[in-house]
Amino acid sequence: MTGPLPDAATIIGSGLIAERERLGLIASNIANADSIAAPGGQPYRAMEPVFVAEPALAGSPADVVKVAGVVQSDAPARLVYAPGNPFADPQGYVHESNVDPAQQMTDLISATQSYAAGIAVLSQSTRLDQAMLQSFIA
Repeated sequence: MTGPLPDAATIIGSGLIAERERLGLIASNIANADSIAAPGGQPYRAMEPVFVAEPALAGSPADVVKVAGVVQSDAPARLVYAPGNPFADPQGYVHESNVDPAQQMTDLISATQSYAAGIAVLSQSTRLDQAMLQSFIA
């Protein structure tokens, strides 16, 4: 292995920050899942993070995770036939967001578990660092 190695907290921390951003987007998506668009308007579109791996340090073989950006889901808006609704189009359809609540809950569980795993690894790394320091003292 060549090149400098970053500390574990840098690598793990990047994953935690990325998952925190993902959780924020999921929360926004869930909050807007039932939103509808006014006639002629665009309904809310689910937001999705784009993750990329970047070298942790120049010349390092280790990567960190970053959120390169946020994109709107390309899934179509849901159309609900409700001719009496004041937001219905001339054909009687209401345009709802394209947020799939079941998928968002699945993503929420995945992001939460990834976040918890990162915290567990960071805690273990800290314990190992402390044990190593104690071995030098003893």
